[in-house]
Amino acid sequence: MSAPLTQQDLLRRGDAWFTDRGWTAFPFQQEAWAAYLAGKSGLVNAPTGSGKTYSLIMPILLEFLAEHPDDPGKANNGLRAVWLTPIRALTREIQSAAERAIEDLGMKWRVGIRSGDTSSSDRTKQRSKPPEILITTPESLHLLMASKGYEKFFGDLRVVVADEWHELLGTKRGVLVELALSRLRGLRGDAFRTWGISATIGNMEEALDVLVPEQFASGRTIVRARHAKQIEMITVLPDEIETFPWAGHLGIKLLEKVIPIIYSSGSTLIFTNTRSQCEIWYQRLLDADPDLSGAIAMHHGSISRELRDWVEDALHEGTLKAVVCTSSLDLGVDFRPVETIVQIGSPKGVARFLQRAGRSGHQPGATSTIHFVPTHSMELLEASALRRCMEGGIIESRIPYIRSFDVLVQYLVTLAVSGGFRRNEILREVRGTYCYASITDEEFAWCLDFITTGGNSLGAYDEYHKVIRNDDGVYTVESKRVATMHRMSIGAIVSETTLTIKYLSGGYVGSIEEYFISSLKPGDTFWFAGRSLKFVKVKGNDALVKRSNAKKGKVPSWRGGRMQLSSQLSEFLRLAMGEMKREDYHDPELLKLAPLRDIQVQRSAVPSPGELLIEYFHDREGWHLLVYPCEGRGIHEGLASLIAYRIAQFAPLTFTIAMNDYGFELLSDQPIPIEEALGSDLFNVAELNHDLNAGINATEMARRRFRDIAAIAGLIFKGYPGKHKKEKHLQSGSQLFFDVFSDYEPTNLLLQQAYDEIMTFQLQEARLRAALDRINAQTILFMTPAKATPFSFALIVDRLRERISSEKLEDRIKRMRLALVRD
Repeated sequence: MSAPLTQQDLLRRGDAWFTDRGWTAFPFQQEAWAAYLAGKSGLVNAPTGSGKTYSLIMPILLEFLAEHPDDPGKANNGLRAVWLTPIRALTREIQSAAERAIEDLGMKWRVGIRSGDTSSSDRTKQRSKPPEILITTPESLHLLMASKGYEKFFGDLRVVVADEWHELLGTKRGVLVELALSRLRGLRGDAFRTWGISATIGNMEEALDVLVPEQFASGRTIVRARHAKQIEMITVLPDEIETFPWAGHLGIKLLEKVIPIIYSSGSTLIFTNTRSQCEIWYQRLLDADPDLSGAIAMHHGSISRELRDWVEDALHEGTLKAVVCTSSLDLGVDFRPVETIVQIGSPKGVARFLQRAGRSGHQPGATSTIHFVPTHSMELLEASALRRCMEGGIIESRIPYIRSFDVLVQYLVTLAVSGGFRRNEILREVRGTYCYASITDEEFAWCLDFITTGGNSLGAYDEYHKVIRNDDGVYTVESKRVATMHRMSIGAIVSETTLTIKYLSGGYVGSIEEYFISSLKPGDTFWFAGRSLKFVKVKGNDALVKRSNAKKGKVPSWRGGRMQLSSQLSEFLRLAMGEMKREDYHDPELLKLAPLRDIQVQRSAVPSPGELLIEYFHDREGWHLLVYPCEGRGIHEGLASLIAYRIAQFAPLTFTIAMNDYGFELLSDQPIPIEEALGSDLFNVAELNHDLNAGINATEMARRRFRDIAAIAGLIFKGYPGKHKKEKHLQSGSQLFFDVFSDYEPTNLLLQQAYDEIMTFQLQEARLRAALDRINAQTILFMTPAKATPFSFALIVDRLRERISSEKLEDRIKRMRLALVRD
């Protein structure tokens, strides 16, 4: 019998494997190996492309070698590790990395993948003979827990690794992970560890608290890489600056400067912020350079899985010059041939920019190169702010969800479907999570009542009596129909209802949101996946199309495409604005903005960080009031409604509201009593909640938010495969529940959650308060320009864009600019 292997023996074994591969282990990898083998849980924080996967794959394997020194090739050892990943695209890379090490170490472990794409036969094999490592998603993990005998399936489990934890944190998918971990800790006790892998975020300690609550770990640690990822940021500057900028216009004008970047690199990823922008850039690149046909591709979440797989394989093999993509390629897929990243438009956050930059040079020690392509002149300010944030190591936090009762209700039914649960045991486990640490006995009782009787409002309807409590005190589901419908609804990703795009002659093209198709008439042409398509009709859940030779057509738009400007980036945006005011042109972006700055100063002013610029002028459209807090579109949405409500207390005015990341506009057909309003403490914080609820249609916003909550909580069933319910039916169903709860059960926890989420995530109440506090400490620059300024022009165009077709808009903008340029 061999002598037991010490921890030092195991660490040397890990180092030796790296050496055999021609690699050298980073100190953070060795530190993670030692912490894992010492029984600790924790979080590995390292740059993209630095070998984070092997920081945890290796000790998982080494631990088994220590336990079986005489039989490292032992097979069929039960499920030892679950590796959670937020997207399926990561699974193949993780699988190949693990299998490489397993083979070299002489082990007989199997690595399985379980996701929505896994065949039913493979799932059955995994249940009867589990692989030692299972790579899966949060939703698939909950599906496993909805199976009878899941306790035995997880009986040998040692660890769950949450990969890309920063992406799950701050989403309800992260809450799913918290609840699954609470159950696994209850099953496995001290034998169980939890680890996460995360890119840098501003609240790493809180990220650890959410993943590994202190009371459940025999030692916790954050393992940080000490080597910084080298990132080179290059801004693609226009030859001439637009002194009256408007969103989206400049980007396409710079397309000619992007083509040489594509040709000078091995492979290039071109990131856009929305799927419609992705479609536009792909088509415009082909129009500008037909030689790129066959050498470039497109990748976004609505394109068919087969096409996305083909694109990813081609990237791995280095056979594509460029891929135009969205956040569908944000995460850590290793495309080594990718040398260059192009970011179209501001990413609105430092973390997202760094994440995308890391897609190039995706190997230890390599430099990542990212080209920033502004879509309008003002984004050069954001480029300057991004550069400063990167240099100073400033990065955003991810706010975790708390008290998400919709996810908890779903989870309780999941446990009831599998074989049942006991109240006290599960309440104790749930209270151990970060999300539900504050849940009271009464709130948990409400959740149990909701799943067993439908609660106070739905008690008369048998379909909401999903769970029964048997004589042994076990909560369980007896109805096969309820169990089937629940398993099909597990998850916390709520997207718009989609239709499948198919050719009349047969053949799948992709998926598209129902609301876009509803805007088309038969015969209309639209672009999708780089193809010109003619809409024929909707049949069931299919949008039937024909190929078209038309060069013009609508570009699909997807809801939720507008990203929020982060508070960190907005702070540095205000600093960059102050530097522009002082003509402190210390970087090429600010220098390029000099002509725009000169016209803005000539007609109005440029604010410093200690000043708030307000512009007020009249033209044939009406009276324009423009305020520039530079806090981001989301905050300006709340601020605009708040200020409009407060001004309306002085005069019964109706406003048209527009906002962008730099400010907001209130347009009225009557004079606005702004000076009187400014004299009355217009930006005070004292009555914020009251005035905000009065100024916005909080009920309507909560009603829209409630649709997602109702879907997650299982109130709405989206339908069986091939028989999905229409968007309008789902919407009307959720509205009915919202109205019933509002009228008859105002204390309903799901209803209250809708209002809480509006304040926390949509209106960002805490950040709004901080913005008002800052504004109250600023000097007001009240300017009355004779006509629109460069700052106001972008806002006015954004407002016009909502109600004018793109062709008419371009003509209108040309006339407006001509009028503004004439003095």
